[in-house]
Amino acid sequence: MAARLATDAGINVTVCSMVDPAQLKGDAARAYADWRSMGGDVVLWPLADDAPCDLVLDALLGTGIDREVGGQYRHAIAYLNRLDCPTLAIDIPSGLNADTGRVMGCAVQAAGTVTFVGLKRGMYTADGPDYCGHITFDDLDVPPEAAAEISAVAGELLDETVLGDLLTPRLHNSHKGHYGHLLAVGGIAGMSGAVHLCGEAALRSGAGRVTLATDPAHAAVINLARPELMVKAIAGTGDLEPLLNGEHILAVGPGLGAAGWSRELLECCIESPAPLVVDADGLNLLAARARQSAIRRDDWILTPHPAEAARLLGCEVADIQLDRVAAAKAIADRYGASVVLKGCGTVVAGPSGQYSICPLGNPGMATAGSGDVLTGVIAAMLCLGLASHDAARAGVVAHAWAGDLAAAEHGQIAMLASDITAQLGSVWRLSAG
Repeated sequence: MAARLATDAGINVTVCSMVDPAQLKGDAARAYADWRSMGGDVVLWPLADDAPCDLVLDALLGTGIDREVGGQYRHAIAYLNRLDCPTLAIDIPSGLNADTGRVMGCAVQAAGTVTFVGLKRGMYTADGPDYCGHITFDDLDVPPEAAAEISAVAGELLDETVLGDLLTPRLHNSHKGHYGHLLAVGGIAGMSGAVHLCGEAALRSGAGRVTLATDPAHAAVINLARPELMVKAIAGTGDLEPLLNGEHILAVGPGLGAAGWSRELLECCIESPAPLVVDADGLNLLAARARQSAIRRDDWILTPHPAEAARLLGCEVADIQLDRVAAAKAIADRYGASVVLKGCGTVVAGPSGQYSICPLGNPGMATAGSGDVLTGVIAAMLCLGLASHDAARAGVVAHAWAGDLAAAEHGQIAMLASDITAQLGSVWRLSAG
């Protein structure tokens, strides 16, 4: 059909088939017959290396590919990727797994992808964004009930509207006590920056108060650059336990380290009934603890990157990246947690099997401290009263959106984690309309 429409528009079209058209069946056979009936011709693969063209439509393989591309299809994909013209993929770039976003040996590097009926989750995570280019979607007027079934399988694609849906305007008659008190636990000696970034991001995301529970070595100076942060020197569990009185939301992990001090503080936080976000070193210590005995909670959020996710599941990083959605869901099921699997196309999975993918964000966010900022934003969402899964979804969107605004101002190469924090004010202002 694309060839017929292009010809009707006066475009010179060459149609190349990977198989003898006489072998085609069903819709493909009918499309070939229609093309021939209007005088169109079909050439068989291979094409000459010097065949001139201005645009390629990639319709080599469908969405169901689940094994490595081989044979003549592998050669055809390599040929398309060598051409000095843009490629537009139909439904999904050939060679890209529609469910996992993994390149199956090789894949077409498309400048754009036109996809139909339902958005494929693999287009937005792992390798998907690098191969799909600009994505255009048409639901082809699928009935709402069918679209709902597709969405249940494909998961939710997060966007900026999530913030407006989940967060309500502040009442005039309110005070800081209405907006929660975050206790951020971390910052072993020499690692004060991580917990500082977490705390400042939480303040920028609406938490009413933030206290840093940190190593005495730097407790007296850690808030010099941000005096709004409160600080408690924590030499051991005896200093932390009095603070776990049910008045706080907890975030543990940024700069926590792996010493005995670190393990003891994590254990205190896990045993506390307070809602909890675990990140960074906290996740590595949690993984080591879980190897000794299983642990589950109902109201915590885990925010691993792929290496930390592999430790939580006792597998290899490559296993996580093979299917990021399945990995996030597996962690959520094992620990009873809402899980934020960070990376290209961050996945948010809940303990009931629900999941979302965030298409926002950019490679400039792959910088030291970015995860600590995310922890602070998510923890602030808990402070504002959101349930764990909603806090994870909102925090991921706000963090990624702020990252995109920071990249627009500084460029991806020059971005710092604190640049993301600096853009959170714009995010909240824009999300409020």
